[in-house]
Amino acid sequence: MRVATIQLTSTTDVRRNLAAADRHVRAAAADGATLVLLPEKWTAYGRGADVAACAQTLDGEAISWARSVAAELAIDLIAGSLCEQPAAPDEDPRRRNTSVHVGPDGEIRAVYRKVHMFDVTVDGTTYRESEHEAPGAEAVLTHVADGVGVGMSICYDLRFPELYRVLAVRGARILVVPSAFTLATTRDHWEVLVRARAIENQCFVLAANQVGEHAPGVRTGGRSMIVDPWGVVLSQMSDREGHVIADLDLAGQDRIRRDLPALANRRPEAYAWPSQTGAHD
Repeated sequence: MRVATIQLTSTTDVRRNLAAADRHVRAAAADGATLVLLPEKWTAYGRGADVAACAQTLDGEAISWARSVAAELAIDLIAGSLCEQPAAPDEDPRRRNTSVHVGPDGEIRAVYRKVHMFDVTVDGTTYRESEHEAPGAEAVLTHVADGVGVGMSICYDLRFPELYRVLAVRGARILVVPSAFTLATTRDHWEVLVRARAIENQCFVLAANQVGEHAPGVRTGGRSMIVDPWGVVLSQMSDREGHVIADLDLAGQDRIRRDLPALANRRPEAYAWPSQTGAHD
């Protein structure tokens, strides 16, 4: 299976972002990729309030384009994530950070809403994702060609290994991580975290990051990559817009899982969350 991750420098110019996504998805498909991953907030990225103002519903321009291009190119497209405007009024006015899997028939196969909110201070800058977006509440496993399981996630989720373990146990062979990792965290944490999730779950990991300056003071670090179940980086993007390609050796993954059966050797009956043992959260 040939796959691609796409790296963009998205801003709040939605039309420009759509044009860039279209160009790079087509280039990846021309290189033979049948599974293509866009980065987080590929439709609009910058300061939180500005991104929220660019929110779309899942029947809006962005996902309509994703459905059209996936069908035209006959690919599985994981449309990174976008700031989703709820289609119907609800009690929580906040948007969602939402990833959509579109199949080669142009139909939506799965929708994942980011579980972990990026409420942190990094390199002197404070981010409060929860001011504008509400968290999702479930792990999502989808399937691509030949029934290969794909575990969906978004950016900050990468720091929560329990999500990926659940996906692997449920049958994920590929984990996708559309991201907008900050410049500082890309530099110090990105590759370590991506490779760790690959090794511990014996999964391929496709990690598509944003790169460059998106608004004054809002910078991301690039280095989009594809990693194999042994933790080897198969391909990595330089610090510019573009895509990288890799061929996934699923038979090799089977050998790794057979010869070093870490997933099979789990002992769930021995594990307990702190709240079950009286420890403090």
